[in-house]
Amino acid sequence: MTENSASTEDTFRPDVSTTRNDALHRYELHVGGKLAVQARYIDKPGHVDFIHTETAEQFKGKGLGNVLAHFALDDVVAAGKRIIPHCPFIYGYLRKHDAYNQCVDWPEQPP
Repeated sequence: MTENSASTEDTFRPDVSTTRNDALHRYELHVGGKLAVQARYIDKPGHVDFIHTETAEQFKGKGLGNVLAHFALDDVVAAGKRIIPHCPFIYGYLRKHDAYNQCVDWPEQPP
């Protein structure tokens, strides 16, 4: 499991932490110790396939999904793997942040 204090261009409260939970195959963002956002993935040889991102109701609309996406995508790239965005949220994030383009294997059809 990797852990990091979130630091991106997105704004957030200081009690936010991000982790990669390998046992549950998801990236997690916690606020004050509570799971706020999770991005589920399938780990494949040379790739990480993002399949679903979910934000807990009380944390929606705060930009926390963007913080987790940034952390997760940076983690995948740092591991030397490629990104497959089958998750609509991750797909949309990647379309807005072209710095990851060289590391993405786009699905044939948008999710």
